[in-house]
Amino acid sequence: MMEVLSGVRYFPAYLDERGQRAVLAAVRAVLVEAPLYQPRMPRSGNPLSVRMTNCGRLGWVSDIDGYRYQPTHPVTGQAWPPMPPMVLQAWEELALYPHPPEACLINYYAPGTRMGLHQDKDEKDFSAPVVSLSLGDDALFRVGGTRRNEPTRSFRLRSGDAVVLAAEARLAFHGVDRIFEGTSTLLEEGGRFNLTLRRVSEATSGQSSAGGSKIV
Repeated sequence: MMEVLSGVRYFPAYLDERGQRAVLAAVRAVLVEAPLYQPRMPRSGNPLSVRMTNCGRLGWVSDIDGYRYQPTHPVTGQAWPPMPPMVLQAWEELALYPHPPEACLINYYAPGTRMGLHQDKDEKDFSAPVVSLSLGDDALFRVGGTRRNEPTRSFRLRSGDAVVLAAEARLAFHGVDRIFEGTSTLLEEGGRFNLTLRRVSEATSGQSSAGGSKIV
């Protein structure tokens, strides 16, 4: 583990090849129930370059009405599928937080796509970290401070790497500047999956640990 910036914990090769393939198989199973869709920017309705879906009790969506979490897929209207056990295990090992995640956003970056600098701030509990897992082609990840004009640092994320944004970096601006096409053979279609696990609601005194099921 390396602390790239204060609160930004980087775990190179957190998932070995077998682990990557296991998580990818779980992602493929999620996509059968909750297919990738094209999110849109609030107000303008312009499409984002990435496609996305979710698993867990809640899912993050973006459309002309704004950013929000909701319990159903915006296209199918069905409840999001549950988080795979190995994804929950990653949270338990990396988050250092006593309560379970409620949402796992799955972004698919096709070759040539990117994600501009942004904050993950639609949650109610900022004491919980954001845990990120990378699968597929390398990505140039950029992270800075809690203000957009603060200096940023970039580093390359490879398949199997994990990143945690916690403490003072929980609201850090971050994004993906580019995808390095053809750097991984994990995804037959090329590109990259990024999974980000989030706690959405505030934990209550009666809630169980990450291995439990009681969620507000």
